[in-house]
This record gives sequence, C-alpha cells and structure tokens, in this order.
Amino acid sequence: MNVAPHRFLGFAFACADLLVEVDSHDRITFAVGAAATLTGTSEVALVGRSWRDFVHPADCALVEALFAGLEDGARQGPVLARLADNDGASARAFALSACRLPQNGGVVSCAMTRAAPAAGAATDGLLDRAAFETVTRSLVEAARSAGQELELAFLEMDGFSKASRGLAPDTAKALQTRLHGALRAQSHGGAAAADLGDDRFALVRNSGESAEALTTRLTRLIALTAEIGDVRIAARSLALDGEVAPSKVVRAIRYAMDDFLREGMNGAPLATLTDAVEESVRHTLEKANALGSVVAKREFNLVYQPVVALATGELHHHEVLVRFGDNASPFPMIRMAEELDLIEGLDLAILDKACAEMTRDPALSLAVNVSGRSIVSPTFMDGVQHILKGKKAIKPRLMFEITESAAIDDLALADRNIQALRTDGSQVCLDDFGAGAASLAYLQQLRLDVVKIDGRYIRELQHGGRESNFIRQLVRMCQELSVRTLAEMVETHQAAEAVRAAGVDYAQGWHYGAAAATPQPPVNHMAAARRVGAKDSWG
Repeated sequence: MNVAPHRFLGFAFACADLLVEVDSHDRITFAVGAAATLTGTSEVALVGRSWRDFVHPADCALVEALFAGLEDGARQGPVLARLADNDGASARAFALSACRLPQNGGVVSCAMTRAAPAAGAATDGLLDRAAFETVTRSLVEAARSAGQELELAFLEMDGFSKASRGLAPDTAKALQTRLHGALRAQSHGGAAAADLGDDRFALVRNSGESAEALTTRLTRLIALTAEIGDVRIAARSLALDGEVAPSKVVRAIRYAMDDFLREGMNGAPLATLTDAVEESVRHTLEKANALGSVVAKREFNLVYQPVVALATGELHHHEVLVRFGDNASPFPMIRMAEELDLIEGLDLAILDKACAEMTRDPALSLAVNVSGRSIVSPTFMDGVQHILKGKKAIKPRLMFEITESAAIDDLALADRNIQALRTDGSQVCLDDFGAGAASLAYLQQLRLDVVKIDGRYIRELQHGGRESNFIRQLVRMCQELSVRTLAEMVETHQAAEAVRAAGVDYAQGWHYGAAAATPQPPVNHMAAARRVGAKDSWG
C-alpha cells in the first residue's frame, strides 16, 4: 500500500508537538510542529542551531547519551528533559523519543512533547537512595495500571572512583557527567537512576534486554576504554513483578538494595520482587532471633559515664550506656530493636543489669535509657515493677532517660507512666532535648525531673550567638517548671564554663570523663570528687 508522506507526518503529530532531525554534528537540520510554543523559537529559526541551545545544561548529558546509544532502526525513550530559556534556568520540560533510521544517513529523528518535570527527579545528576525508593515505588504502581513490565537493574563499576582520582579534575568531571547522563538515558523516563555509593548504582528500566547488553552499551557511552579501561562493569536485574502487595513494595526494594550493597555481585541474585519480599521476611526473622538471643542471654556490656553537678563540681550520677560485641556504636542495634519491636526487652534487660550493679554498690546512682516506644507500653511498665520489686533502696538512685530515637505516639499515656515511676521514687529525664521537632510538645505535656540538652547546642554555646541564647531561655523556662537541666557533650573547659554561666544544673562529656567499663569519678571538676550515696543522690 502506497501511503503519502503527509500521512506519516500526521501519525507523528498524533503523539508529538514537535518533530526535529539532528545530524552527527548536533545541528538541527529539520523542524516542524509547535516549535514556538514548545521552545520559544520558530521552526525556521531552529534549523542550523545546536540542540544544546534548547536543553537545560544539567540534562545535556542525558540527551547526548540517548542519541549516542541509538542502534540503527531502534527507538529510545521517551525520557524527560528540561528546556532552557536564554538564562538556562527554566523548569519547563519535554518528553523526548528518538530513533536512527539507516536510510537517513545517520540523522537522528526526534519527537518532542510538552511534559511536566518528573516528580522527585534529581536536578543535577543521579537520585539519592531515599528519592530512588520513592520514584521506584511510583513507577511500579504506574506500570501495574498500564500493564508495563519494568525491572530494577543493579550496576557495579569496580575501580571507577579509584581510576577517576588519577585523572585531571576537568577530565574526571567530564567522565562523571557522561556516567550520570548514560545511566539516566538507560533508565525509565530518564529520571530513575541512583548513585548508591561505593561505585554501585541502580536504575529502573524497561524489561527485555540482557544485563550484558546494558553493560556493553554503558561502556561505550561513558567511553571508559579511552580513559580508564581497567574499570569493570557488572550488572544484574530484578523483575518488578506485580504479585507483591503495594504495602510491601518499598520493603522489597529496600531489601534488594541492602543485599546488593552488602554482597555486590557476589550475592545470590534475586529474580523478582516476590523473591525479595520472601528473603526480606526470612532475613528479618533471623535478625529478630539473633537480637532476641542477645537480649535473653544478656550478651551486651554496660559502660558508665560520669555526670557532674555544676554547682559543686562533684559527681552526681553515672549514665549507663550499652555496648554490643565489638564495642561499636550501639545506635544501629537499638534502631533495629525498635524496628523489630524488641526494644522493650532490651530496655528491661539493661535496667535489670543496672539494678544488679546498684545492689552490689549501695553508693552508685545510675541513669538508664528508655525508648519512646517502651514508655507507652504496659508490658514495659509491668517489667519495671517486676525488676524493682523489693528494691526500695535502689529506686531513689535510679533515673529513667526517655530517648527520642523513636517518637512517643501517646503523650498522655507516657505522662501517666512517667508519674508512676516518679511516685515510686525514681527520677525521669527527657534525653536529647532540641534534637527532634516534638521536644517542645514533650516538655509541655510531660512532667519531668530533668531535661538533657542536645549536644549540638552545647558545642556552639561557648561561641555565644543563637545557641547561647537558646540555652539560657531553656534553662529559665525549665526553672519556672521546676525542671533541672543537664548538658551533654561538654568536651572543653570553655564549654563547661559556658553551661555553668548559663545556669545549667548538670553536665557530662569527655571534659569530665569518657564512658568506662566500671564507674569512675569525674576529672576536671572544681572540687575533690566524692561518691554521692542514696541519701542525697538526686538532691
């Protein structure tokens, strides 16, 4: 059947606002359509100019990689890119599809359509992990509705960072720009590629192409062999299948990325999201069992950091801190305990160990941390009563520090439980005040004995300015509420003098002593240290 050329043009306009052709020198050789509306320039004025004049500088590498990756007779796109005004700052966007027909002498045929900028897309380069998770979830949901098949591709570029450091700065920057553009061009819509760190990357793309074909194309697009040929690219993919419940999509994606970052290409590949969900559940159960064993067997150590009364310079009490295994930071383990709903058991186990130490040493006063999740738990409160039963001499020497690592959902219930602890003879402190947005609400609604000021304010206090004013106002407000204040991370003599001048009641930090395996007296205090007994420990 003989079809007139204008019919082909009509079919093209049915899905595009502007049709252009670009030659091998990046010049526009043909343009027809709504050029003025889309680019602000007439069709005639477009011809002879470079396509780069009309594309946002941050998206030029994307378009360049799209063109360079075209195989004869193949179509690429659509990808979203931004248009540039004369100042290059416009946020207007367009969807670009391109193909290179063998009979057209290497000319690239492009179809451009007005579009909104991609939600969550990186403004310059690749997405970070958090944004990539959000974008991937949205793409999975959209693909299900459209019956589209997508996959999550993981790429490892072993040696890329090391080799880049050996290049001249301008060359290294140009190489990184090509890398970002190439990865975006291979991703769905040009806006679904992420840098995961350590020479590892991820992107969402259409299914159907092998991992080997992807790595071959990327090697060519980035021109690795010309500059740093010893870099090895490896890829594997995971089908974003539609069998996973929407509520579990992010969990599956997160697990797959964690597995890739942990094992690289050496791990057993996951084929589908369903596999990732199953592995995530199994891995979570393993972690829960392992952490449960640590708690049950008390396989952790306590260390003690002195807290000084600033009015006298004497020891007031020690804060109990927990350490696991290799003595690394306990924060990841505590966060995991909260996520796995095991934090109550850990909090109670630490309390139990601390009470045993106070039983052995009648002059020892300790503060133990309690998660915001535990303080609203009836099970936790029952456990506290069980541990403290018959230990009347310990209660006046015990302080509970409520941490903000997990938000308190029910402040009214938390306050009832706090008052129960206070009525029973113990003290309650709000830890890390100022670190979270909810701190002021906590202070308004919780009746407390002590507020611990977050260390970031203490570090800057000695320099005056806003931090100094904030702490003075906080101290004044707490004094009006009959609440004492404690400054953490006091590391220098200047900081110690600044918090004392601000009216803070207590202080802890390296200036007075680091956490130790056994309770130690403070150093750098005004008077000779004495151990404070139960009779006047919280005076």
